[in-house]
This record gives sequence, C-alpha cells and structure tokens, in this order.
Amino acid sequence: MPGIHQFDTTMQLLHKVLDLRQKNQEIIGSNIANAETPGYSTQTFSFEEQLRNALSGNDLRPVATQQGHIPLASAELDQVTGIVTTTPDTTEIGDENSVSVDQEMINLSQNQILYEAAVTMLNKKLSLVKYAVNGGA
Repeated sequence: MPGIHQFDTTMQLLHKVLDLRQKNQEIIGSNIANAETPGYSTQTFSFEEQLRNALSGNDLRPVATQQGHIPLASAELDQVTGIVTTTPDTTEIGDENSVSVDQEMINLSQNQILYEAAVTMLNKKLSLVKYAVNGGA
C-alpha cells in the first residue's frame, strides 16, 4: 500500500501483518502441496516475536508527553521479515516427509482467521478516516 506512512501506527502495523500473514499462507500451502514428496521437510514461518520487538522498541523511541501528540511508528517495523525454519523428519519411518496434513490444515485455518481479522480492523480504521474526511457525515 503506497502512502501508508501517511497514517498512524495502527494502520502501518496492520499493513505489515497482512503482508506477513500472506507469506505464512504461501509457506503453509507449499507444505500441503508437498505432503507426498519424499524427503520434504516442513517449513514454518514465524514473525510474531520480531513484530513484538519492533513495536516495543528495544532502544529509545519517541514518547508522547501530551495526549494530543501524534504517535510515531518504530522504524524497525519495516524491517520485520519473519523467519522460516525447516523441520526434518525425525521418525525415520517411511519416506522422510515431515508434513502432517492435519496440522497444516489447522495452521491454514488459524492463519486465515487472523488474516481476516486484520483486514476487518484495517477496514474499520479506514472507515473512521473516511468519516473524518467527510466531516462526520
């Protein structure tokens, strides 16, 4: 979304979450597609800890000293890319494929629900901006 930096931290965060959730969806889809591929190792994508650290700002960050101040986003938010980890099969049974289709379907559903929640929050936020632009009408 070009121009997202015009808006507040919440909108920037939701934009980043949507991008990361989409990447997670692609990785889960790849796992499901390779469920029958001999020797394929399950991949997992995690970004929550990086996102949490970017938002908490491990170093100095601007502080609003009065209620009317505009909140500023951490520059680290743009640097959150997530981490892909590979889990090889350790059972040594069968074709050494570590994909559990049942678990991947659960992951897929959970990721989809969280993606849709972020879309809903972003839509609500945009509705508030539209309301303000239209003068409260």
